[in-house]
Amino acid sequence: MELSIIVPLYNEEASVAPLYDAIVNAVQPLNIKFEILFVDDGSTDNTVPEAVKLAGKDERLRIIKFRRNYGQTPAMAAGIDHARGNILVTMDGDLQNDPGDIPNFLHKLQEGYDIVVGWRHKRQDKLITRKIPSRIANWLIGKITGVPIKDNGCSLKAYRADVIKNIPLYSEMHRFIPAMTSLAGTRIAEIKVRHHARKFGESKYGLSRIYKVMVDLLAIKTILSFFSRPLIIYAYGAGISAVVGLIALIAGITQYSANQSIVFFSVAFLYTALAIVLFLWGMLGELVYRTGDLKTEHFAQIKSVKDAL
Repeated sequence: MELSIIVPLYNEEASVAPLYDAIVNAVQPLNIKFEILFVDDGSTDNTVPEAVKLAGKDERLRIIKFRRNYGQTPAMAAGIDHARGNILVTMDGDLQNDPGDIPNFLHKLQEGYDIVVGWRHKRQDKLITRKIPSRIANWLIGKITGVPIKDNGCSLKAYRADVIKNIPLYSEMHRFIPAMTSLAGTRIAEIKVRHHARKFGESKYGLSRIYKVMVDLLAIKTILSFFSRPLIIYAYGAGISAVVGLIALIAGITQYSANQSIVFFSVAFLYTALAIVLFLWGMLGELVYRTGDLKTEHFAQIKSVKDAL
């Protein structure tokens, strides 16, 4: 299997058949082995029956069904986990992404890139509720993560399977995949893609998900900042605990001389113990990271030797 195309679906019964046809028409002329994974995210309409009809006629189409609605990122993660291709392409199921752009992604990957991100340069969405928030979010993501992507929210992306399968996805994390993979030094490219106005159904997203993106952005920033320096974040916590413990100790000495109370001594002991535990956790995290670094370097050397042979 060379290519897997992953499409999360949620109440897209009218889009399933034309989407399938568009994907097949775009990929079949390439003469490569491919599969299509429709991941149903708990649809309440006839999305699944329509998809099953198509799968009965084409064994290249596989259906993954959730019992309830979990969200776009879990659906995408499920497709990635079950995909068998060496190259993975993700896209929306509402016909706004154009499958005709898939060959361009494959050509770009052949240039040596690990991830190719689509850029909807002529986006066909509402200005106030979609375009403006998206531009602000993309600017923030680029500034905070240091990975300037013009359109993080575009689901049309292509990945090398060995890269994307090692990236944990949850909440709205699918839009931060380029930033997450930057830790591994991946090569990322952007290409312009077509974007069409929605033909069927209603948009499932709006301003309500902004807070989720902001929380995830904070989490990503923390990961990027402390990934290679785990001792630092624990050292901060240990330092704060040590200061509180010292203050409690001084207060305990003063209080004990006045009324023989040991309450503050107990507080000082607890916070001092917490400081020691946090510091030891940081040391353990540093050891794990450094050990992983050595293994990665070792395997890289082995691979380079094999390539040379």
